[in-house]
Amino acid sequence: MESSPMGRFMHGCSENGDDCFLHVLPVCVRELIAGGVAGAFAKTAVAPLERIKILLQTRTEGFYSIGVFESFKKILRYEGVRGLYKGNGASVIRVVPYAGLQYMTYEQCRSWILDNCPSFGTGPFVDLLAGSASGGTAVLCTYPLDLARTKLAYQVMDSYSCENRHSRPRRLKLRNIFRDVYREGGVRAFYRGIGPTLVGILPYAGLKYYIYEELKLKIPEDRQDSIAMRLSCGALAGLFGQTFTYPLDVVRRQMQAQFKNTVEGLSNIIRTQGWRQLYAGLSINYIKVVPSVAIGFTAYDVLKSWMHYSTRQNAQHSSSSNAQN
Repeated sequence: MESSPMGRFMHGCSENGDDCFLHVLPVCVRELIAGGVAGAFAKTAVAPLERIKILLQTRTEGFYSIGVFESFKKILRYEGVRGLYKGNGASVIRVVPYAGLQYMTYEQCRSWILDNCPSFGTGPFVDLLAGSASGGTAVLCTYPLDLARTKLAYQVMDSYSCENRHSRPRRLKLRNIFRDVYREGGVRAFYRGIGPTLVGILPYAGLKYYIYEELKLKIPEDRQDSIAMRLSCGALAGLFGQTFTYPLDVVRRQMQAQFKNTVEGLSNIIRTQGWRQLYAGLSINYIKVVPSVAIGFTAYDVLKSWMHYSTRQNAQHSSSSNAQN
């Protein structure tokens, strides 16, 4: 296995004797670092698609009826390449702690379940439970940043409607968004849309980890270190997980922009925009989710191996020891 590119990368550090610093760090810290770096890398790679998806979801004037490629052209025309990454700064600031917390919580919850709930076994069902718990924890800790990112991406140039290419977009900074949100409703305003977010993230995160780990079990042993295989597993995990939970994501985005609660948002969307709006932007979300989840999972696995830790193996060994005793 070490002859593959991924295998050489994984074991190159120990061959050079450069792993001393990494071994000093606690496992949970290495999990946080690996998860945060993987999340930031994946999020930045698909930032332009994320911007357009939000514009489609929130039915922003001048965008909701023109499609993906026309939206790309329109943003480039009026805002340039930087416009495709509008809100990505807040997104990365959010995703680093979000992904770090999610991966770390997943590993820790999985270990706890294996050690304390042997009746659950060691199969993918444990990944489903641990993934759901990790997703909920990460969302609760980082939701205000997600709301700010949505508001930044939602803002578009007034010139879109009048086709004035000499107009300039308003430049609002992250601190201005936080100030305005606090003035609107205090601390509670920072968690507007948290209901559908939690309802959506619990099954999504659980399904994502469940499908990814289940598919990895199907990989032949001689291809366990294949990056292409891991990317494929991650892509399918994100694809199926997102399909089942996407309508709640649409409700969440519109709540962050205008509605006050989940029921109002869901009923208003269906009544005024039709049920098809619950899947607005799903096609571009597929394009975004496939590389994002694939890159995130694969980058995390590579970084985890490079940092020389495997919570999964330790937990399985501990679980086996408990079963024997």
